[in-house]
Amino acid sequence: MSKEFEIVREFEVEASPAEVWAAITAGTAAWLWPLEYEHREGGAAPFGGTVTAWQPERRLTARTENVEGMDQQTVNQLDHVIEPREGGGSWVRYVHSGIFVDDWENQYDGADKHTDFYLHTLRQYLLHFTGRAATYASVDGPAAATAKDAFDAAVRGLGVPDDAAVGDTVTFAVPGGRSGDAVVDFRNAYFLGLRTDDAMYRLFGRNHWGAPVGISVHDFAPGADAKQIESAWQSRLDGLFG
Repeated sequence: MSKEFEIVREFEVEASPAEVWAAITAGTAAWLWPLEYEHREGGAAPFGGTVTAWQPERRLTARTENVEGMDQQTVNQLDHVIEPREGGGSWVRYVHSGIFVDDWENQYDGADKHTDFYLHTLRQYLLHFTGRAATYASVDGPAAATAKDAFDAAVRGLGVPDDAAVGDTVTFAVPGGRSGDAVVDFRNAYFLGLRTDDAMYRLFGRNHWGAPVGISVHDFAPGADAKQIESAWQSRLDGLFG
């Protein structure tokens, strides 16, 4: 049954309105995935949408009717409001709204929890990598990665200890039989965020919503190759769940 939804978040960040604006309009590969907006009101937006508000460093709104590639959703709108904060930094209000047409509670729960992880990653980018271009790569695990315990298995498979908490430095298994050190910047029952000097690794426990566990990489190293990164991590996930 079709039903409207609205997810609202407000937060402060130690970045200027110009830096926040650049991140949400041109730098989405660094914290979400690559998205393109036509830089004007009435211009083209992702997923076949339209830019309904384009006020540089202040407001971006994009609305999509009959969302491309998403048969569970007929309307999707993203609204970002940015205001300068007294003393420096910015205040941001983010609203994701629309209509889900199928499996409403599951779809809403997934979108709601993903929102916190995505916006956390945005803040991590603004704090640690502002202005740096990113190579984005993303892969999903095989069918076995939908199992109830798949996310926990993936975390352990990367070598992250069960007791590792946010702020800890861990040694995790990088594809190719190598290992690397990273700071745990996010961890709960659904998501894991690892940050190095040159990349952010995001592990998604989408098995909780009936989809495979997946990983995305935001690589800030010069010359990073998305296809090579995806191939390496696909082999890694396939191996974990093979």
